[in-house]
Amino acid sequence: MPFGGAQEGSPNDGFEVTGDDVHDARIAVPCAGCGVSGDSSTSLAGKVALVAGGSRGAGRGIAVQLGAAGATVYVTGRTTRAQRSEMNRPETIEETAELVDDAGGNGIAVQVDHLVPDEVQALVTRIDAEQGRLHVLVNDIWGTTTMEWNKSVWESSLDIGLRTLRLGVDTHAITSHFAIPLLIKSPGGLVVEVNDGTTEYNESNYRVSFFYDLAKAAVNRMAFALAHELQPHGATAVSLTPGWLRSEAMLDAYGVTESNWRDATERSPHFAISETPSFVGRAVAALAGDPNVSRWNGESLSSGQLAKVYGFTDLDGSQPDAWRYVTEVQDPGKPADTTGYR
Repeated sequence: MPFGGAQEGSPNDGFEVTGDDVHDARIAVPCAGCGVSGDSSTSLAGKVALVAGGSRGAGRGIAVQLGAAGATVYVTGRTTRAQRSEMNRPETIEETAELVDDAGGNGIAVQVDHLVPDEVQALVTRIDAEQGRLHVLVNDIWGTTTMEWNKSVWESSLDIGLRTLRLGVDTHAITSHFAIPLLIKSPGGLVVEVNDGTTEYNESNYRVSFFYDLAKAAVNRMAFALAHELQPHGATAVSLTPGWLRSEAMLDAYGVTESNWRDATERSPHFAISETPSFVGRAVAALAGDPNVSRWNGESLSSGQLAKVYGFTDLDGSQPDAWRYVTEVQDPGKPADTTGYR
């Protein structure tokens, strides 16, 4: 069942549904400048963010919403107007940077292959030279083009499987290795590992295939490990998953656009719980604007969960609670009905 949207740099690349019960006992504390609508005003003015894997989908949504909050956002990926990556999608990092500008921020597009250490090191050196600081690192790197559904490790293509691990795990480690030393120079830094599925859900549900399952478990564990390493430096690390993402590729797969996306529910009724990339973007902006963000250190979070805590909404004013919906409605095989879930 689909639950995610292909994008360069997003773990939600493919058609897999995930979920988690997202009830949270924390007291709701709005982010500075974040209203119920998700308007984050200029709460991040003066802040510098790196969205690694921002060509499209969740990465683009995150970059734009950080820009809407006033941040300077470095947007990286492999696809530019002059050159496409192996994903062969039309969206580019330049387009994302322009959307950041339009939203009120400062978008800076830099072509980077996050599997190449020298390119990542050069990127961080540039950010240091131009800004002298880095406050937010978003690791949203994925880029896998082939998904082998429900194949055991011995049935899978080893080349495809190992490539999945390289794209989904190594890229995050390489980027963190070079970017975090700059991030911890400023107090209150934030690292967001964007993933498909919360730790709780992924621990109890088989995810697509051996290699995909392993990649997603690794990303959640990265956030856990980084939390321990960053805490002495006053920085925070979390993993964050969107719900069923209406990315560009997902809309294309259903033959719909954002304006008529509900037509896709005729084919997949549970698509009614889906969300735009802006929703998870607003989640990241809320975290980045929260002076008490350290309360989340090491935790696995979802966009729907954070919407309830911070009060932001999706573009249509709703708060789709995809993880609770999946565990309470979709996984038990109940008819699609989003009443009370968005």
